[in-house]
Amino acid sequence: MKAFTRLLVLVLCAFVLLQLFFVLRIALMAAWDPKSTTFQRSEIWQMLHSKDGLHWRQQWVGYDRIADNLKRAVIASEDAGFMEHGGVQWEAIEKAYKRNVRAEARAEATDRPAKIYGGSTISQQLAKNLLLSGERNFLRKGQELVLTQLLELFLSKQRILEIYLNNVEWGQGIFGAEAAAQRYFRKSAAQLSPLEAARLAAMLPQPKRFEKMQQSGYLAQRSRTIARYIPMVAIP
Repeated sequence: MKAFTRLLVLVLCAFVLLQLFFVLRIALMAAWDPKSTTFQRSEIWQMLHSKDGLHWRQQWVGYDRIADNLKRAVIASEDAGFMEHGGVQWEAIEKAYKRNVRAEARAEATDRPAKIYGGSTISQQLAKNLLLSGERNFLRKGQELVLTQLLELFLSKQRILEIYLNNVEWGQGIFGAEAAAQRYFRKSAAQLSPLEAARLAAMLPQPKRFEKMQQSGYLAQRSRTIARYIPMVAIP
């Protein structure tokens, strides 16, 4: 019994220390630009062990050097309530959960992979990519929600969006708005037109797929839809 109690105390201490580490790291991000994310490091590891080797594009640029068109397009596409919510949209999570249950049921019936739907906000996506692994389970989701609240507590909406746009994936080894703008349009992130910004935003759910499908009819249609909303989106 004593051994079990000692083990339980050690586990609890490790958990508390981990949370304190997360708190400190997120607090520092108010003034410190994160050089990489957990997701990026995982991608680097996979590329280093692939036959194609490491191909990496990323360049941090300040908030003022990212076109407002792209900020508005990404919010319109990924998180329309970004300026109002406190990090989590519970209704979106509930809807995504129900859709995933139905998708898994269809997958079992047809013996095909289930299409997983997400209900994550920009803050949740940032929390997951910055500090967590890509595993899907309730424990990781719970930690994601805690980190999301810490991001909203310590960082402004502007800072959250700045870090997100400088680290989000836009293709194989392509991370951040500047690298994406240079890769797809041969211009800086500050110069993106509304339609160009909308096209980058439309790629975000599946950037590696759309990197190889630049002539996709869906991508073109989705880009036009997002572009129409750009003038109506508020940004921090």
